[in-house]
Formats: sequence, structure tokens, C-alpha cells
Amino acid sequence: MEQGEIVNRVASSDLLQINPEDWYDTRPRYEFDVAGFLFQGLVLREIEFRQALKEHNWSQYSGGILCLHCSADAIVPTWAFMLVAVQAGPFAVQVEFCRPEDLDQLLFDRIIGSLDINEFTGRKVIIKGCSRHPVPVSAFVALAARLQPVVQSLMFGEPCSNVPLFKRKKTDA
Repeated sequence: MEQGEIVNRVASSDLLQINPEDWYDTRPRYEFDVAGFLFQGLVLREIEFRQALKEHNWSQYSGGILCLHCSADAIVPTWAFMLVAVQAGPFAVQVEFCRPEDLDQLLFDRIIGSLDINEFTGRKVIIKGCSRHPVPVSAFVALAARLQPVVQSLMFGEPCSNVPLFKRKKTDA
């Protein structure tokens, strides 16, 4: 038996691999909890709030993503969150209103929602699942839902070991 050249059949196939980890935003993440600026943890006093924001060290958020929220069960006026965003704007690259645990989901949803899915039309696509950075399950679900209408087939995992999710039948349009 003659030994021939090793051929990577995956690399030479028409399989398109998507790695959601590539979309993970590695910029530093910061949290700004308005609860720490409330009187007795419940009430926003405008004059004191504005003064505290003026004295706050905004430069600590430089170059990062600021997650703005209120952990207290308090009624905080919308303008207060807007004021924080305005103050942080010159320092943070991005300011988002969400709970810290929801930030990844929000960022991934935006990326997936803005994907040009035309490049996936009629293609065999595999969505890679293993990653070093956290990719929320919601990102995988959103990606599958977004791609299914246009792809020929959709799989999850690695090319050598994948889970088939969807395959368009010849009669499907």
C-alpha cells in the first residue's frame, strides 16, 4: 500500500465554518450601578446626584464598555441614566443599559442582527461551538434562526464531529 499525500477534505470542501467567538468583544468591561448614588439606596436626589457624577472618576472607564444599570428596587428617572451616559461618553467606547450578566447577549445580538446573510445563501454552514471566550447560548439560537432561511444545511460543532441541525430538501425554496 502506497502512502500518498494527506488531504484535508474539510479544507477543500464547500463547508463554511462560523466561529461566534471571533465576534467576542475583548475590550474591558465596566459596571456603573446607579444604586450607589441613591439617597438611602432608594431615592434619587437630583442636586446630590449631579454633584456626585461631577466628582466621579470617569477616566476609569477609558477604552471599555460601560454597563449601566440600577441594582436597587428604586424608581430612577430616565434622564438619570442618560446623564450617566453623557458623562461616561468621552471615556467609555460604548455605554449600554443592561444588567451586567446580559451584556454579552446584547453585544452578540447586535452583531448577529447586522450580519449580511447573503454570503450564506445556499451554503453548507457549520457553527463552531467550542471557544475560549464566553458565547451565550442565545447567540447560537439567534444565529441558527437567522441562517436557516438561506442556508443549504446547518450544523453545530466541528467539521469532523458535528450535529446536523437543518438540511434543505430539494423541494424547499
